[in-house]
Amino acid sequence: MTEDELKLRTKQFALRILKVVDALPNTHAGRVIANQLGRSGTSVGANYRAVCRSRSTAEMISKLSVVEEEADESDFWLDITAEHGVMPAQKLDPLRKEASELVAIMVSSRKTLLRKTKSLARQRPIENRESKIEN
Repeated sequence: MTEDELKLRTKQFALRILKVVDALPNTHAGRVIANQLGRSGTSVGANYRAVCRSRSTAEMISKLSVVEEEADESDFWLDITAEHGVMPAQKLDPLRKEASELVAIMVSSRKTLLRKTKSLARQRPIENRESKIEN
């Protein structure tokens, strides 16, 4: 999946989350869920855009972790929504599946970056320019 495809996918996830938020009842539970779900669900797309603008591999790895956490939190709030009975589970299942897939994608991407970073570090010779010892 390309960067642009994943940007679109996370944006569509946010838009679908907002539709669920708009459909929640105006009860105390509905408002609590709407607030938390709205924040975490839209944060997935916003933070993935930040991943794409990362200035370093370390920054990218860190930001991917944030996207992973927000997608997982969204899945949590979708689960709460279904279990509380605020909205039927079958309406939320496709979004829960998407949240889980996004978590898996971010975990895989982060692990790949970590592996590549460690591999590159092993390939570079370590130099001590201050050393007085001649080779």
